[in-house]
Amino acid sequence: MVGEKRHPVLDQLIRLPFYLLALFVLLPYYWMATAAFKPLSEIQARPPSFMIKEPSFHNFFDPRWVFGEVSPLQDVTQGLFQRYEASFIGHIFLNSMGITVFVTLFSLLFASAAAYILVKHKFWGANLIFGLIIASMMVPWEVTIIPNFLTMRDLGWINSYQALLIPGLAKAFTVFFFRQVIMNMPNDLFEAAKIDGANEFRTWWQIVLPLLRPALAAMVIFVSLAEWNNFMWPLIVVNDANHTTLPLQLSQLAGDLSKDPRSAGVVMAATLLVSLPALIIFMVFQKDFINGLTAGSVKG
Repeated sequence: MVGEKRHPVLDQLIRLPFYLLALFVLLPYYWMATAAFKPLSEIQARPPSFMIKEPSFHNFFDPRWVFGEVSPLQDVTQGLFQRYEASFIGHIFLNSMGITVFVTLFSLLFASAAAYILVKHKFWGANLIFGLIIASMMVPWEVTIIPNFLTMRDLGWINSYQALLIPGLAKAFTVFFFRQVIMNMPNDLFEAAKIDGANEFRTWWQIVLPLLRPALAAMVIFVSLAEWNNFMWPLIVVNDANHTTLPLQLSQLAGDLSKDPRSAGVVMAATLLVSLPALIIFMVFQKDFINGLTAGSVKG
C-alpha cells in the first residue's frame, strides 16, 4: 500500500536469505582471490582456511625461484610472470580484449539496427525473418560447431582473426531483446524525425540508440562476458600462439597442475587477473543493468 511505513528490521530479515545466497555464490571467487596470495601449504591445508596467514605475491613473481633448479622448498615455484614474457602476456591480453570490444560493439549495433527495421518498417517477410531469428535461438550451439568450422576452413580463415570475430557478430537474442524495447517507443518520435527531415540512419543513430541505452548496457554485460570467457570456439579455430586468447592460455596453464602440483597458486593468480576486466565491466554498467532488463517488460 502506498505510504505504508515498513519496519527496517523486518526488511533486513526478508532480505537475509538473499544475502546468504549472495555469499554462497561469491564463495568460489573469494576462495580463488585469496588463494592467489597464499603459499601452497595454505592452499592445501586441511581443514581449509578462509583467511590468509602469510600473504605474498610469490604466485605472480617468486624471487626465490632459480631457473633450471628444483627448489627443495614446497612453496617455491615459477611465478606467473616468470613463466611467460611480459610481451606475450600483453599480446594475448590484447587479443582477448580486442575480440571482446569488437564483437560487443558491432554485434549490438547490428542487432539494434535490425530490431529497428523489423519493428518500425512493415515490409513483406518481416515476420518471417523475425520468426527465423527466434527459431535460430532454439538450435543448440553445439549443433552448429561442425558447419561453422567447415565454413571457416573453406574460407581459409583458420588461425585468423576473422574466424574469431565474424561469427560472433550474429546475436539472435539481442535482436529479440532490442525489438521488445523498441516496440514500446512511441511512434510520434519517429514521425517527428521524418517531419524534421531525418533519414533512417540519423533516426536510428540519434533517437533509437540513446533511448536504448539501458538495454544496451544490459546486453554489453551479457555479450562482453560471453566473449571474454569464450573458450570453445577459439579452441576449434585457433591453434597457434599469435591468435591465442586468455581462456586458451589459462587452460594450458591449468594443465600444468598434473605435472607440478605447486602450480596451484599460480593458476589462481592467473585466474584472478583474467577475471578482473569482467568484474570492472559489471561494476561500470551495473546501474543500468536492472533498468535494461526491465526496459521491454512494460508496454505503455
